Amino acid sequence: MSMNVGSPASGGADPEPMMEMNMTPLIDVMLVLIIMMIITIPKANHSVNLNMPVGTPPPPVREPVVITIDVDFDGTILWDNAVVPDRGTLEAKLTDVAAQPDQPEVHLRPNKLVSYKVVAGVMAAAQRLGVTKIGLVGNEQFQ
Repeated sequence: MSMNVGSPASGGADPEPMMEMNMTPLIDVMLVLIIMMIITIPKANHSVNLNMPVGTPPPPVREPVVITIDVDFDGTILWDNAVVPDRGTLEAKLTDVAAQPDQPEVHLRPNKLVSYKVVAGVMAAAQRLGVTKIGLVGNEQFQ
């Protein structure tokens, strides 16, 4: 704490008003707010409640059966490296795949030079017949 008595050069003139803000009340209010915040914060819970499964574990996962459909640059369709002669044979094979309870994965590998119309026809037939596990796969052999 200090006291401003004025400067000796001013003589009898009025002293200048003090331009500094008193920081003590501001600091007191901030300390009270910090203490209130610390008191009101809920206690941290460091445990995690997990519902663990009870009973026998599920059977081991077996490898999926994969069927490969290749579409050559000229539109020839190959089912596991065997030529499919016409659209009806392809749809019969896709119907057999869709009828299985655990459907095999169908990997469609089109050549990069083939017309999109042929590839879209195979995908549309698979969707229409109920094949759910179908995907496009990159084909290094035909590219």
